[in-house]
Formats: sequence, structure tokens, C-alpha cells
Amino acid sequence: MARFVRWTALTAAAALLATGCGGGSSDDPKADGDTGGTSASAPAGSPETALPSSLTSQELDWGRCRATEGSPAPGDEWQCADLKAPLDWKKPEGRTIDLALIRAKATGDDRIGSLLFNFGGPGGSGVDRLPWYSTGASALRERYDLVSWDPRGVGSSEGVRCRRDQEIQASEAVDLTPDTAAEETAYFKDAADFGKGCQKTGGSLIAHVSTTDTARDMDLMRQVLGDEKTHYFGISYGTELGGVYAHLFPKNVGRIVLDAVVDPSADAAGHAENQARGFQRALNNYLESTGKSAGEGTREVVDLLKRIDAKPLPTSSSRDLTESLALTGIIRPLYSKASWPTLTSALQAAQQGDGTELLALADDYNDRQDSGKYGTGSHSQRVISCLDDRQRPTPEDAKKALPHFEKVSPVFGPMLGWDTAGWCHDWPVPGQYDTPEVSAPGSAPILLIGNTGDPATPYEGTRRMADELGEGVGVMLTWKGEGHSAYAKGSSCVDSTINDYLLEGTVPKDGKVCS
Repeated sequence: MARFVRWTALTAAAALLATGCGGGSSDDPKADGDTGGTSASAPAGSPETALPSSLTSQELDWGRCRATEGSPAPGDEWQCADLKAPLDWKKPEGRTIDLALIRAKATGDDRIGSLLFNFGGPGGSGVDRLPWYSTGASALRERYDLVSWDPRGVGSSEGVRCRRDQEIQASEAVDLTPDTAAEETAYFKDAADFGKGCQKTGGSLIAHVSTTDTARDMDLMRQVLGDEKTHYFGISYGTELGGVYAHLFPKNVGRIVLDAVVDPSADAAGHAENQARGFQRALNNYLESTGKSAGEGTREVVDLLKRIDAKPLPTSSSRDLTESLALTGIIRPLYSKASWPTLTSALQAAQQGDGTELLALADDYNDRQDSGKYGTGSHSQRVISCLDDRQRPTPEDAKKALPHFEKVSPVFGPMLGWDTAGWCHDWPVPGQYDTPEVSAPGSAPILLIGNTGDPATPYEGTRRMADELGEGVGVMLTWKGEGHSAYAKGSSCVDSTINDYLLEGTVPKDGKVCS
């Protein structure tokens, strides 16, 4: 079973646009009462806890980057190194793991420091993504070393693989919107089997890949990179990571940008509902751009999906397009308005009985290569998010919520409703919190960007993040745009506001709007 949407990584966007695709742990900030890095237990990695010099004084051996499973080797301006971090932050002198880092050094003389990037997921590879993303962030490189990393459990940082490629492809036959008792049994068995696979291959690591763990890794990076303050650009899930970091280390916050903001007040079911609403909103906007009413277009899509559910569509390959893959294929182009024509072509072909284009879109989202090899980002995503999420809705809870989800989104609601129970079903490790703690009293101002047309992290979450960060900390910028995230998407107003903040320290007025 592959989750269709989470707090979505951006890693597949480049490929899509280029091809056209024709137990409650005490490490939980809320659980241990940690506020601003000060608590009775003074968890390892907080400002009050001295880390061993073997960690803080380590010298990174920067060298030429190698090709990874997800990307070819980047150019000579990029350097890579491994950072040692504790497996268990409660035992900082114990076993360590390696975190893969990548950087491009600042091009100008007036260097501010390092600017860390996290591109979302959770589970997205920063090592693979940053060289591509940096083309739109060249202004920032004048004064910052651009730095990213594969978070623990991801990619080259001891990434978790829960299934072999053949097993992943076989799991695509599982119906993500089960209609019969047999389909429901297969759905939850597949979910449980996935967790067992993660436990078998990941071992003790899967209990130490939480957002809180990664936030502590970020502060270790700050120290090893020689920065007094953390400067950070978080996108999508990376905004939650940035909020958790600010909560744990408010005095170490430098200039932080959070783009495509996750709603920190929503629990697991709340995020699923938010995304059902966000993707339906994006689909409505797309449909209206084609000259159809949202209602008429939605009914056509729902009818198409019902026909595919009853009889999968043939494609130009030996694989058929199932309803679940068709849903994934529809989701993929909604991340960027530039991809809407691709969706039009794929839907027209499907209406005519050919599922090839929607299958190509689904494969792009699922990180499936033509060879049949799959990436592991979705594995890392699930391992991280299920360690974060304490809630475990039951199948009965999901079925009770289905009518509401279907009302919120006739297209995406059923899948996301079932997903509330299926995603972490029978997970081998207990989750840490219901919602993340992001309050950051004493932090420097943090710039939040909300896109009114964002499908994966709906706009409403931006204000909720600002409110939870606290008065004088969260500064909100609105972009009246489409697609997921806002920076380097064509708005000179957005780009100049972010650049002025990161490069000059100019904090815009809270509530500024870019159209």
C-alpha cells in the first residue's frame, strides 16, 4: 500500500515538468514538558545539555559528491560529507549514525553563514533535491552556503527500505478505497505487512527517526558547521520540522522561512481532512480553467474512477491502470499549475479507454522507473510519520468518518478517509504525539508563506502555525497562487520578500499579500 498524499515532498516535480509525462516517547516535546529547550529532564540536545566533543567538534570531510540511487552526481561546485549523530538522543555518547550532507559554498564575499534546506515528505532526500532546487535560489547562494541533508532514515542516511521492488508493484493491486469485505481485509493486511517489513530491515532505527530527532540533528549541524544561529528554509513537511526546531531551540533561531505550511494544530485525521479539502479545491480550480463547472467536472471524474474500479484500463505496457493508480495520476499534476495541461491530456485518454498517461503520472509520483525499480522515499515517509503520530484510528473509525470525507471531496475523500486507519495500521513502534509542539517564545521572527491554491498544505494552516509559534514570532505572507509552495514559482513579490528577509534581515509586515 502506498500513501497517496502526505505532507508531500517536492522531489518528483522536476521529473514531471521535464518529461511532461506525455509508544508515546518522552522525547516528545509535549510529553516531556519541554518548552523552548528547558525542561526538568533537560533532554539530550537541548541548550542545557553539553554534547560530547566527539560530536560537536567533528570535522566534516567534504569531498566530491557521488551519484545516488535517486540522482546522478551533481557538478563540481557541490561537496558532500557525512555527519555523525547519536542514534538515540537520550544517549548522545552511545551508538552513532551517519547523516549525508551536501553543500555549495557561498559565491560572494559577504557571507552570512549556512542556509539549511528541507524539502518535505517526510522522507524527501535533500542530497538529491538541493542541486536541482538551487537554480531558483541563486540569489541566496551569494551570501549563504546552501546546505541540505538526507534526514535519518532517508536515502543515504541509513535509509529504510521496507519492501522489494516486486513486492511494491504487487501491492499496487490493493484497492485504496475498499468496497467489499475481501478488499478491506487485503487493505489492512497489506498495511500490517508493510510495517513488519520496515521493522525487519530497519531494526532499532525506526524508533529514532522522529521529527524531534531530526530537529536535534539540525542543531548539531549548526554547531559543526560553525554557525551561531540556524538559518533554514523548510518546505511542506519541512515547515513542521522548522516549527519543532524553533520550539526546542528558540534562542538559536536565525532567519527561518517556512513555505507551504503544515497545520500544526491538526491531528492525523485532521491532516487527512485538510488534504481532502485542499486537493478538491485544486481540482475545482483546474476544472474551471478548462471551462467546466467544478460540480460537473467532479462528477465526470468520479464516474471515470468508478468505471476503472470495476474494470481497470489497459495501457501501452503490460500493467493495467487501477482506480488507486488513477487517483495517484490525477493527484500528481495538481502540485503545479504548469502541469494542468498534462492532466487534461491524461483524463481525455482515460475517458477513451487508454490508461497509459495516468499510469505514467502515477509512476512519477510513486518514484517508479521504467525498469520497474522504485525509490524508497515513501518508505521513509511512513516510518517517520508513524513514529510521530500517536493516534491509531481503527477501521471502524475510518468507516464512520467516510461520509464526511466523501462530502469534503467526492474524488479524494474516500481514499483519505480509509487512509486515516490504514497508514499506521498495526505499526510496530508507538507514536510520539497527537500534534507537534511548535510554540517558540523568545525566537526571532519566522517568515511563513501560505499559497491560497496549495493542494497539499492548504492555506488555512499558515495562520494556525503563526498563532502557535506565538505573538511576534510567526510573520505571515500570503500568495494568491496555485500549486504546492510559493518561492521561485513566478511571483516577484514573493521572491523579493523572502530574499530581503534572508539576505538583509528585513521582516515584512505580518499579513502582507502578493497576488
